[in-house]
Amino acid sequence: MEKTDYEELVLDYFKGVDEENIDAILETLTEDCVFSIETHGIKLVGHKEIISMFKRLWKNHKSVEHKEFYFVKDPIGNQIAVRFQVKNVLRDDQIVSKSNCNFFTLKDGIFSEVRVYMAGENTLNKEG
Repeated sequence: MEKTDYEELVLDYFKGVDEENIDAILETLTEDCVFSIETHGIKLVGHKEIISMFKRLWKNHKSVEHKEFYFVKDPIGNQIAVRFQVKNVLRDDQIVSKSNCNFFTLKDGIFSEVRVYMAGENTLNKEG
């Protein structure tokens, strides 16, 4: 993979999240992807658990937006880290802004692991 391919895959993932497109998200994740919210002690394994998490996120928010990406790539280790800003609009129109970091590990050109470090309240709850 070229270095820029790592960044494009991350951007494709977040575009899927922001557009509530679960198929686009799953195209970036292995079937057995391990998705953890490190700051809140949550670990999800596989598409089924990850789909449920995103459905809860979208149900609880009018919109989510990820922007202002800063990448640190490790192509030799098949990893990329990204720091970014999040703007969540809640159902009551309240806006919640965060600064988060995600760490992605690649296997066969897509993500086999996603580790999330989230400021503030956990918006990616494991259970509804």
